[in-house]
Amino acid sequence: MTNGRGADGSSAADPADGHGTADRDAVRVDRVMDGLRAFGANYTEFTRRFAAWLGLHSTDAAALVEILYAEDQGAPLSPARLSERVSLSSGATAILLKRLEQAGHIVRTRESTDRRVVTLRSSPDIRPRAMAFFGPYSERMAEAMAAYPPEEIERFEQFLGTLRSTMDALLANEYENGGPTPPAP
Repeated sequence: MTNGRGADGSSAADPADGHGTADRDAVRVDRVMDGLRAFGANYTEFTRRFAAWLGLHSTDAAALVEILYAEDQGAPLSPARLSERVSLSSGATAILLKRLEQAGHIVRTRESTDRRVVTLRSSPDIRPRAMAFFGPYSERMAEAMAAYPPEEIERFEQFLGTLRSTMDALLANEYENGGPTPPAP
């Protein structure tokens, strides 16, 4: 699906035709894409378990994780930006935020000189709980990445940046209206 390989792993290129290197490269691309897909699935599972741990719906927990992450990055989210991050309408996001606020997990502040701008912050009570839950995850990920030299991590950052910008462009263009036009039967 990612590079012309069949569902059974076979390739359109016949190694006997001198395409052995291209075939090996295609297999490598498949393994990388499968690894990225599996990592994404595992991250989703961590968020699902965080939701269960807190007694939240998974969408609420995903939003809370986005709020916490944005704060950690020094760029707290607005409701509109959160809406984009969790792929919800503004109305659904408003309802979600009300639930998180009533549960004591977030607070809405007005930090901008423009008092109409709302900033989302985690509550003082939720941060230690999130750190307790995600602490082992963060430690293990840091340990795993420490095994690689900084130059390799930098190349991987560039690689991921390229993949992300490629996906952003696809979503903004070819998939803007839900996807490409299906082929005629």
